[in-house]
Amino acid sequence: MKKLFKLLKKVLLGIGILIGLLVIVGFVFVNTSPQFGGKATTEQKEKFSKSKNYVDGKFVNLGNVSTNMSAKNMIKAIGGMFKTIPNAKPNNPIDVTSVDATSLANYNSKTRIIWFGHSTFLLQINGKNILIDPMFSDVPAPHPLLGSKRFNEDKPITIEQLPHIDAVLISHDHYDHLDYESIKKLKEKVSTFYVPLGLGNHLIEWNVAKEQIIELDWWEKASFQDLTFTSAPAQHFSGRGLTDRDATLWCSWVVQSDNENIFFSGDSGYGPHFKTIAEKFGGFDFAMIECGQYNELWSEIHMFPEQTAQAGIDLNAKVIMPIHWGAFKLAQHSWTDPIERVSKKAIELNIEMVAPKIGEALLISETNEITKNWWKNY
Repeated sequence: MKKLFKLLKKVLLGIGILIGLLVIVGFVFVNTSPQFGGKATTEQKEKFSKSKNYVDGKFVNLGNVSTNMSAKNMIKAIGGMFKTIPNAKPNNPIDVTSVDATSLANYNSKTRIIWFGHSTFLLQINGKNILIDPMFSDVPAPHPLLGSKRFNEDKPITIEQLPHIDAVLISHDHYDHLDYESIKKLKEKVSTFYVPLGLGNHLIEWNVAKEQIIELDWWEKASFQDLTFTSAPAQHFSGRGLTDRDATLWCSWVVQSDNENIFFSGDSGYGPHFKTIAEKFGGFDFAMIECGQYNELWSEIHMFPEQTAQAGIDLNAKVIMPIHWGAFKLAQHSWTDPIERVSKKAIELNIEMVAPKIGEALLISETNEITKNWWKNY
């Protein structure tokens, strides 16, 4: 009995030491890794306090919609991470359409977009290159061991092959939208970064010049030659570490030229803000709308596919494109569930929907010229 007791003590001691080491390693990693970005100064927080979207030291959603999970739901969410989900990933790596760097750099024709998977796009409009939520890394996490790899092994194009980028639009600071490694490689070829309030501190921490960064509150506009970028509301939250929840703002984006209105939702739960945005801008020629990584446990911050289609109606969009799917497993649904459900709902609501392959160029005025139902091959 004494031997068993001694053995138990040794085991418990070993477990305690291991937990202690993990805590120390985690503490050092969080406090030394550049992945976690920068923090606002006292002066900046005073500036934020003038925003209607900043309350008691935190950014908030319209209508004070809460995004905090109860302890019960948090336990459910953690438990769901260990469940086996049928068809959670493609059976084989997804094939992508390769993008020719020379033709990309020389393009100066009708407005088009190229989807790089998840929520990353290159928008070529009026002879300019606009990169949206640039995430080119394989894993959306502060360390490759902390997340699952993207569904495609090859990429349509590397960051090094991209042409000069006139503007980068970023919707919020989560890892699947703001990627440290991508920004590191991109920053020398970007003229200006447009970001929601507070997010610029991450870029500055990563050695992007302050002069290259323009921060906007909701409804604020920035003129860029013959284009206008407007930061619009979204229903979400922010944070990259353990102590910076809602320390930066999140947003959707409106891109306007003389002839076109284009909408990018960023991440958002469904809400009345879509109709409000439509009222202010008179509808959209093309709308990229979140569709994927949803769950009943966090329905306030991510839409279900049926809501994605309805958001297109609310936005008075001529054409919608579901985004935030097809690249990563970040929720407990099959990888094709988003596109299959939104396709069905779009037909029911009689709204035109497109879903190009990753890397496939799409002219927003000629949306029928794309590969159909490509996901069924996997």
